[in-house]
Amino acid sequence: MGCCGSTERTKREWKPLEDRSCTDLPWFLLFTVFCVGMGSIFGFTIATGGAARLIFGYDSYGNTCGQRNERIEGVRLSGLDQTDKKYVFFLDPCNIDIVQRKIKSMALCVSVCPDEELKTYQDLKRFAVHNGSELCSYELAGHKYPSLPERFDKCPKLPVPPSKSLPVFNRCTPVDISCYAKFAEAVVTFVSDNSVLHRLIAGVMASKVIIVGLCLLALVLSMILMVIIRYISAVLVWIFTATVVLGSLGELTSCLSWAYFLEAEMSRDNAQVLLVYAIAATVFTVILLLLMLFMRKRVALTIALFHVAGKVFIHLPLLTLQPFCTFLALLLFWFYWSLVLLFLGTTGNPVQNEETGLTEFRLTGPLQYMTWYHAVGLIWISEFILACQQMTVAGAVVTYYFTRDKNKLPVTPILSSSLRLMRYHLGTVAKGSFIITLVKIPRLFLMYVHNQLKGKENACARCMLKTCICCLWCLEKCLNYLNQNAYAATAINSTSFCTSARDAFVILVENALRVAAINAVGDFVLFLGKILIVTSTAFAGVLLLNYQRDYAEWVLPLIIVCLFAFLVAHCFLSMFEIVVDVLFLCFAIDTKYNDGTPGREFYMDKALMVSYVWGTGGPGHSMPSSCRNC
Repeated sequence: MGCCGSTERTKREWKPLEDRSCTDLPWFLLFTVFCVGMGSIFGFTIATGGAARLIFGYDSYGNTCGQRNERIEGVRLSGLDQTDKKYVFFLDPCNIDIVQRKIKSMALCVSVCPDEELKTYQDLKRFAVHNGSELCSYELAGHKYPSLPERFDKCPKLPVPPSKSLPVFNRCTPVDISCYAKFAEAVVTFVSDNSVLHRLIAGVMASKVIIVGLCLLALVLSMILMVIIRYISAVLVWIFTATVVLGSLGELTSCLSWAYFLEAEMSRDNAQVLLVYAIAATVFTVILLLLMLFMRKRVALTIALFHVAGKVFIHLPLLTLQPFCTFLALLLFWFYWSLVLLFLGTTGNPVQNEETGLTEFRLTGPLQYMTWYHAVGLIWISEFILACQQMTVAGAVVTYYFTRDKNKLPVTPILSSSLRLMRYHLGTVAKGSFIITLVKIPRLFLMYVHNQLKGKENACARCMLKTCICCLWCLEKCLNYLNQNAYAATAINSTSFCTSARDAFVILVENALRVAAINAVGDFVLFLGKILIVTSTAFAGVLLLNYQRDYAEWVLPLIIVCLFAFLVAHCFLSMFEIVVDVLFLCFAIDTKYNDGTPGREFYMDKALMVSYVWGTGGPGHSMPSSCRNC
């Protein structure tokens, strides 16, 4: 019996692309129900008025501005008709709680925001008479402002700064941002002490065209590198090997020379320590040379995989657009998630704040768990989107590898892979992403606890927390790698997640040395590729920014460009890494179940065949006739 209750037989042959059926259907239904729950939270915020309160704003008595309101039991001045009063006005807009991110001031609904400074209560009276907008509490008559004793508590703090309404959220916000003294204190102090910030901002604004051009350059370089890395991978690998070996030999030579010099200077203790270190370096160098000699064939396989991966991007150019699609999907989901989170902040039952006496809306009782549900949705659905990318890429690469005649590839392998994913394997992707979510949630929770207890916990507790966080991070990385190979196995054989993960794990264990070589050498080559893109972009940036002399500071623009270049390079070369990993799994399956005889011909590319023949039988081993012309 297979894992997780699977009834599929343990020993079976792989049949690439022959059969196709739905996998992990219960998990697809579970994920669908979960998404319906996420949508229900959005509907709940709209039905209960949370969305309206966020967009239109509400006063301190629970009245939503710009509409009729129902009376709230126990709250005075609630249930008012605020149809003509569409803007929220704060009596003391600068009274902000930075920690809780709330304005403590009383809020009122007004028809017009004051566009000029009001210095006296006579000005408040005149503004109320001329504009029909009373800026004091509703129970006070506008024409009596100067003589009322309640004016000090229920009227705005003088002077009232000029304000404008926000474009969408209809809040009266002061034009002069410096009124937020607590929030801007550090910035104001920094700017008043020196002009560094002004110069940096001026540098970014003056070089915005160059920044955009350099970002596009990084994008183009990343796309080009994915194709040409097939030609430079061998050079990079052997440069890496030579650097490591020569570095070890140089370290050994320097240690022995230093030990001899200290011996000559009568420092016997130090000389003995360095001699021991030199002996250890010698042993390390010998082991390293033996490993390089032993692993040379597997390194050659890595180079061949990189070569074939470059061909994949030539035959499937739409793969380069996959990061854009994934980023767009994540961006849209994150925007939706953030919007609903803001709606939840103004949803719930009216509660009177004991400190300020103002009416607020909070989720109470079981409803407060909606926020936690929403937070889990952020992780699971984000991981689901990333997993869909992995499955789509894996399906396209599998189709490429197991199609003997590359001229008979589907017109759009990426689209075909996406359609197969949506029709058959969404349950598998949902299950794999849920497993990652189960590991990521406790890690994020421990990170939150660690940050909250910073400076309060003892050294032992801090060490235990960091150890747990590190272990969960390592487990997450291992599961990500296994999931990626499980998706590839599902794309090949259309098996469930557990069966695919088990089969992929068996294949990887059988090829453990090859996996180690590919991950070590491949990761280094891709790291060099990222460094190459960043340094090339930075060099071009130095030339262009130095040529542009409209401003003195170009450090910040260059940092922005380098960060963007690294992000783009990471996204695209991570795509290349996925392609290499899927190709290796296909290669391992190909070599396990095929031997080149009639009826069991290899699927592999000629470059992989040469590496396979050299790695199994040596240079004199003959190439199977089934692949001599591949």
